[in-house]
Amino acid sequence: MRVVVALGGNALLQRGEALTADNQRRNVRTAAVALAPLAREHELVITHGNGPQVGLLALQDAAYREDVHYPLDVLGAESEGMIGYLIEQEMSGLAGSNQRFATLLTQTEVDPRDPAFHNPTKPIGPLYRAADAERLASTRGWSIAPDGNAFRRVVPSPRPLRILELGVIELLVENGVTVICAGGGGIPVVGRNDGQLFGIEAVIDKDAASALLARELGAQALLMLTDVNAVYRHWGQSNAAAIRRSSIREIQRYEFAAGSMAPKVEAACEFAERTGGIAGIGRLQDAEAILAGEAGTLITADSGDD
Repeated sequence: MRVVVALGGNALLQRGEALTADNQRRNVRTAAVALAPLAREHELVITHGNGPQVGLLALQDAAYREDVHYPLDVLGAESEGMIGYLIEQEMSGLAGSNQRFATLLTQTEVDPRDPAFHNPTKPIGPLYRAADAERLASTRGWSIAPDGNAFRRVVPSPRPLRILELGVIELLVENGVTVICAGGGGIPVVGRNDGQLFGIEAVIDKDAASALLARELGAQALLMLTDVNAVYRHWGQSNAAAIRRSSIREIQRYEFAAGSMAPKVEAACEFAERTGGIAGIGRLQDAEAILAGEAGTLITADSGDD
């Protein structure tokens, strides 16, 4: 089976943890333990988030020279390489000597007229206190939004249109390589009239890009792994209940939190509707069980029993 797995931010960093190399490696090791069996048994493609990492790189960049900044597309490319390196190292030690891995810098085309550019919503970087957030918004021109009791920088999140390295990814997968790609949704690029591509200031939603990649690769399954054991209806209320299996029509009756579970459910529904495959959402540690229908939430085009 061809499976695309989208790793949530918790696969690299637990909420509140310092953005150190040691912390990230420890979390990636946990992810590798969960994914190694899938790499042995299936054609596996791994995507991942990069919000905290891009934010850290932006701060490091600002420390070099406050009046000159590297654009987000360049920082995104740096984060793809760094995270892919960690995943490759940890996976190669667990999946077996015959398994091969490759990290591929991936460009994702977006529409420069996407309305998201006028409404930044994608959080990146660390949490800030209110006073620090106001100062950064003033001195660096950042858009800032609340995140729990703190604040984070937010940037545009345009819809992905095309994975430009699709052919290379497919070639690698067909030759038995586990590919780590489309990190952070891929590097956002737009095309000029002459066909030339150039990067743009944005961060693409990782789940939307993963669903697009899974469809274009002809994957039979898309897993979005996070730190919640399933999708819940009435989340946070006394009558909260896990949805274990659902059709697209059934799960779309419910509302989910924007910026967290809603994008995952939307991506899962789009994948299932367009491919007839299965989309699973649940805990990273339950990856095998989710694929087997024994844990998490499975969304399919047919009727469920939630």
